[in-house]
Amino acid sequence: MTVVDTHAPAPAATPAPPPPVAGDPRWARPALIGLLAATAVLYLWQLGDSEWANAYYSAAAQAGAQSWEAWFFGSTDWANSITVDKTPAALWFMGLSARVFGVNAWSILVPQALMGVASVGLLHAAVKRTSGAAAGLIAGAVLALTPVAVLMFRFNNPDALLVLLLVAGAYCTVRATEKASARWLALAGAAVGFAFLAKMLQAFLVLPAFGSAYLVFARATLGQRIAHLAAALGAMVVAGGWWIAVVELVPAASRPFIGGSQTNSVLELTLGYNGFGRLTGDEVGSVGGGAGGGWGTTGWSRLFGGEMGSQIAWLLPAAVVLLVAGWWAGDRASRAGLLVWGGWLLVTAAVFSYMNGIIHGYYTVALAPAIGAVIGIGAAALWRKRDDPMALAGLSGAVALAALQSYLLLTSWSSTFAVVVLVLGFLGAAGFFFSPKLFVPVALVAALLGPGAYSVATAATPHSGAIPSAGPAGTGGFRGGGGGGMGGGMGGLLSAPTPGAELVSLLRSGSQTWAAAAVGSNNAAGYQLGSGRPVMAVGGFNGTDPAPTLVEFQQLVADGRIHYFLGGAGMSGSTGSDAAQEIAAWVQENFTESTVDGVAVYDLTVGAQR
Repeated sequence: MTVVDTHAPAPAATPAPPPPVAGDPRWARPALIGLLAATAVLYLWQLGDSEWANAYYSAAAQAGAQSWEAWFFGSTDWANSITVDKTPAALWFMGLSARVFGVNAWSILVPQALMGVASVGLLHAAVKRTSGAAAGLIAGAVLALTPVAVLMFRFNNPDALLVLLLVAGAYCTVRATEKASARWLALAGAAVGFAFLAKMLQAFLVLPAFGSAYLVFARATLGQRIAHLAAALGAMVVAGGWWIAVVELVPAASRPFIGGSQTNSVLELTLGYNGFGRLTGDEVGSVGGGAGGGWGTTGWSRLFGGEMGSQIAWLLPAAVVLLVAGWWAGDRASRAGLLVWGGWLLVTAAVFSYMNGIIHGYYTVALAPAIGAVIGIGAAALWRKRDDPMALAGLSGAVALAALQSYLLLTSWSSTFAVVVLVLGFLGAAGFFFSPKLFVPVALVAALLGPGAYSVATAATPHSGAIPSAGPAGTGGFRGGGGGGMGGGMGGLLSAPTPGAELVSLLRSGSQTWAAAAVGSNNAAGYQLGSGRPVMAVGGFNGTDPAPTLVEFQQLVADGRIHYFLGGAGMSGSTGSDAAQEIAAWVQENFTESTVDGVAVYDLTVGAQR
């Protein structure tokens, strides 16, 4: 007889298998491939027409292609007189490309275009994880067709790398939140840390959103979540801090001067000119603005009016509506996504709206991924609840706002086209209440038609200079490149001269360490790119850095290391060093001026002639 032990534990129940994960619809992969291919065409089409684009960074890439020291520090010339006024990560990619493919417009600009395509792909992947393939495609399309994104992914400012790395950080945060993964969260921290090496403290504006999303939605104990965040913070510090530590440890005499600083310190640059000075307006060495709002009226309206509106505001009102409505309609995963991207959007928008320091319209490219993600996630959440009239009202309101905003932004460019977009948008908005599935294509076209057309016009227009602006020619903003002639004035500060053939021949004639010196980095960049010889940027970007001092410059001249001095004194700021003005005055007093291709030229090897 079998004896049954009634006290023995029952066998463990076999765990139920997880529910099957629905695969992507068949259209998802071809649609993604089509989106990425179209983005690549838009970002690469006639890319070389912008030539050197921002000559300041092109000259630094040229220097990095010639000298590994210049490449590492981000020097503006390969004799290593002074660095750019940013951390150099974006220059590393341009410099390597120029080293491999030669110094030309394509080798310098293509890396940014590829970063743009990668950003669209990563944004799609991140949004898809929380809200599905359709939401990911909408988010990617919004980013790809945001005018300021088209501008900056076809340009050579550091913003392209900044956006790519921040999107990568958001993707890693989403992955980390799904399973309370310390590894993915550490990768997010590393991405943000490396983004710091692209554009310094601006990279940290996403941290409140990333940290809050993990704290609220990661399924782990509070202690574990805090420990994971601490580890991610450590990864960020290492990824962004190693270069700062190296620069600070290298003796000043063994490296170039840190451009944008007054004390040859990268820490001063980080916390001052490129740090808290951007918030307060107290930026030593700046030639404009100033504390108290010198860079324009502050407030939320800043993002919707003037130049910034045409760069980024097309879908901003719709994104705000979908952020709120999507939170109401969304599940846990979509709310986690909205906290990541919506927090990014709100914090960055608030800083841009109220900062008193230097700010330009193209900075708003940092908002574009967040706007795209919020629209994709919010629209998908409302669509899943489309049987609820409130959800349809949210979708309808977002489309109507997008159409109205496009109308307001398009009227100065094409009033007829603006009316077409407005009518189409209101038709799509109303159609949600009659046949939602039928009017979805109408709504999507209406929402994207305005920014899409403006983006195509942006891609068709060459852009150059220090302050580019999205849009076709004649719609405002600074798009022109520099011509030849004397340095100085806003042209000499913000755009680079193009030297004539006689001046180029003159610059190539000697073997001195520097073929020439000129006040201001853009002046020097134009002569350096045109001649292929290193040109010293006296005073750095604004001509207000104490590099070199008059005594140092006089010693370099005495040692025969600088052949010519080009142009005049350039601009002087209300703050910063007057060393560049002193050097220009000394040259003019002690050397004979000649004119070559319309440029004042002083031969510093002949000796004082007065």
